[in-house]
Amino acid sequence: MTEEKTLYTLLVYSENIAGILNQITAVFTRRQVNIESLNVSASSIPGLHKYTITAWSNEDQITKITRQIEKKIDVVKATFYRDEELYIRETGLYKLSTPDVMANPEISRTVRRNDAFITEVNPIYVIVMKSGRTEEIMTLYDKLNAFGCILQYTRSGRIAVTRSTQEEVSKYLEDRENDR
Repeated sequence: MTEEKTLYTLLVYSENIAGILNQITAVFTRRQVNIESLNVSASSIPGLHKYTITAWSNEDQITKITRQIEKKIDVVKATFYRDEELYIRETGLYKLSTPDVMANPEISRTVRRNDAFITEVNPIYVIVMKSGRTEEIMTLYDKLNAFGCILQYTRSGRIAVTRSTQEEVSKYLEDRENDR
């Protein structure tokens, strides 16, 4: 019997060193785990970058992956989370056919009912932006797709913060400094 897979989010903190992203993704490749989304940005801690990585896995495998990533010399801290432990957002961009949107007012109503925003309109296309949880972005996609008006669509990688008052890496760095 195979163990049920869960979508995990890893938050990895490292110095901004060339090649570290390749080292991190290689850990997933060696374990034959596909990365679903990846977002890299500066963190709230000066000098550290934050990698937000999602992957379908089981707990044993994601624990091993996290440990292997943490062993990388330039990685400061790596931790995995389940969705309920994080505040998560993504952004979806939908390019819609302007003639279709103009011909069917229900398309605009659907955009508004789903808390999305029209950010650009020209004679050829309308750009709609929706921020929220993955499910909300996919729901709007399904509704708009039913109208047959989508010309292009993309979704950003996940961004996430923990539900605690500070980043876990802050506590880790503080403890490391006190041990010196």
